[in-house]
Amino acid sequence: MLTHRRKPVSLCLISTDLPLWSVVETAATLYQKDQDRFHLLLTEPALSDFQESDSTPPVSTGPTAITSRLLWLEISPYRVIMTMQGNGQFSYRHQWERGMYGTSRYWLQNETDGSNGQLRMRNYTRSLTLSGRPIPEHLRLEYELWSQNVQLGHYILNLEIHL
Repeated sequence: MLTHRRKPVSLCLISTDLPLWSVVETAATLYQKDQDRFHLLLTEPALSDFQESDSTPPVSTGPTAITSRLLWLEISPYRVIMTMQGNGQFSYRHQWERGMYGTSRYWLQNETDGSNGQLRMRNYTRSLTLSGRPIPEHLRLEYELWSQNVQLGHYILNLEIHL
């Protein structure tokens, strides 16, 4: 059973204890794998690299766009996997499972010599709620991010699929 639909989505990441808040509103393709498993593919709009030149005042500086990034979410009522494939410089993959420790991996590529570095952390999924039938409409994921024995904050990932 493989069906797909193009839908507008809002994806929001919030830290409850750090000054971090990010929202992406775009169109995504929703693939239904079976009754309770879905894949959601979206293109995150291009990030901007703000650079100042010596001849232009800081107020007038403008963004220089870099390539957009692909986000791939594998969604079920019990587990979410999110993979971001960037422009070759930065990628990540998070695995969350309700009430379990998962992994968060980040890959960084050095611009000067092309070498890759990997950063691996743990996350603990405090809650995972998926609502909407037969197609998911809302996903809320609350988790903690850990580096060894140091907690790096509490986060909420909120996904709205507009039907």
